[in-house]
Amino acid sequence: MNLFGMMDASGEAMQAERMRAEVVSANMANAETTRTASGGPYRRQQVVFSANRGDPGFLDSMTAVAQNAGLNSLAAQALPSLGAGSPLQMAPGVHISQVIEDPSPPLKRFDPGHPDAGPDGYVSYPDINPLTEMVDLMGATRAYGLNGSAVQAEKGMITSALEIAKS
Repeated sequence: MNLFGMMDASGEAMQAERMRAEVVSANMANAETTRTASGGPYRRQQVVFSANRGDPGFLDSMTAVAQNAGLNSLAAQALPSLGAGSPLQMAPGVHISQVIEDPSPPLKRFDPGHPDAGPDGYVSYPDINPLTEMVDLMGATRAYGLNGSAVQAEKGMITSALEIAKS
């Protein structure tokens, strides 16, 4: 991978972490929402990260090199058998594959005067724990910052390489 590919991977990770922070913010903002457009209480959202898939051409190149080098050993035979998801086919970077609803049931609180109270006097509230959300937000913030630092380091490497090429 070249330096610009590493920058792309860090940029993709920063986008994914930004979206994760936005989802956490939406969860916190709706922690007391008892009625949504669908009729029930707000459901906590979670992001699902997925790794980007690599170019299958890389695996083909590795197999050709092994065969041209006369490697008929176990390593040369193992290369073609590596399928999707193998380390050789994984390109760096992540993306958000989906945003899912938390399947946990809503919390019930007794509040007979609330407009959304049922006949038994209980109101359904979202099952959102502020502590969990803050930990998720801190994780997203840290990961975003670390990827930003990686981009700055990559820019420094590119600058150094250009300075070396000039001299």
